[in-house]
Amino acid sequence: MGIVKISDPLHESLRIASQALSRSINAQAEHWMRIGLLAELHPQLNHSELCQLLIRAEQQGGLDLARLAGWTPAAPAKAAKGARA
Repeated sequence: MGIVKISDPLHESLRIASQALSRSINAQAEHWMRIGLLAELHPQLNHSELCQLLIRAEQQGGLDLARLAGWTPAAPAKAAKGARA
């Protein structure tokens, strides 16, 4: 965790959006950062598709941005229970 300095006008926009969307200021900032990173990684996707990607990732145990960005290797798939090698 770290501290990120942002401009006063951006902080005010963040405060307004967080109140409107019933999120904490930190949660709103993190949401915007996730959307921004995903938009840079997947420029062909629109906002709705990026949000769907976030929802699917959450259903699968949470979004691992480092893995999605290719910064860390994917975890090896677990063998199916009862499967033979």
